[in-house]
Amino acid sequence: MKILDVLFAIAVPAIWGLGFTLAKFVLAEFPPIMLIALRFSVTALALIWFVRMPRKLLPRIFLVSVVSATIQYSLTYTGLDGMDASTAGIVIQLEVPFAALIAAIFLKEHLGWRRAVGMAMAFGGVALMCGEPKVQQNMLPVFFVMGGALTWAIGQVMVRALGQVGGFTLIAWVAAMAAPQLFLSSAAFESGQWEALRDATWVTWAAILYLGLIMNGVGYAMWYHLLGRYPVNQVMPYLLLVPVTTVATGVLLLGEELTWIVALGGLVVVSGIAFITVDLDRLLPARLRAARG
Repeated sequence: MKILDVLFAIAVPAIWGLGFTLAKFVLAEFPPIMLIALRFSVTALALIWFVRMPRKLLPRIFLVSVVSATIQYSLTYTGLDGMDASTAGIVIQLEVPFAALIAAIFLKEHLGWRRAVGMAMAFGGVALMCGEPKVQQNMLPVFFVMGGALTWAIGQVMVRALGQVGGFTLIAWVAAMAAPQLFLSSAAFESGQWEALRDATWVTWAAILYLGLIMNGVGYAMWYHLLGRYPVNQVMPYLLLVPVTTVATGVLLLGEELTWIVALGGLVVVSGIAFITVDLDRLLPARLRAARG
């Protein structure tokens, strides 16, 4: 990877991890789906004027918006609303084993023993975290976040199939198509939207701007740029930094307690994700790879 792309790959998990924590903060005032609708509205209004309309791809981009924006974030943020950001930030990492499983089933990609072990470790780590009394009291948010991870994985396969659309172009049009869907979903399933808009503080609005402009606009533009240039398995390992950032900011900014059960489960999850995404052969010197071959 080029140096600039490596910097992008490191910046993305930092941006997303902080955004996950800020979203948890805003959920104290806004219903989950309403928050996502505002987030994607900010993104669309900021970017749509500066990118071309990919007319031939619009039907496929609409499907991407339904899966990877409307459904995925509705599930994820509804789950996040009922659990700590640090815990949710670890559970959402199941998107990686889900992606490997989807590739094996639908794309006929070879799974291999290493990925199978990694998947078992990741799901086992989440199961261990569910032994935490605070999590065990209400398991529904965990299942919502797991559902969000699954739909995210499906969405990324769909994005990869689009080819090099351009990061800002793709996120702008996904946001423009997702925002109306999300407002309608919020009107149908939630209440208290007007009160939230009326009573929101400037800190809350600043956090929403971060979610829309930085997390969506910059973060996803970088991510889609990387997906368009490199194989998924080459860029996915960098997402191991997402739970690190989320846990750190959740503890530091929100005062969340990191218990030993959640910490141990998170370590098992991240280790499993590393098994799936990190190509150990690529880490060996060329002469050692040749010797092994």
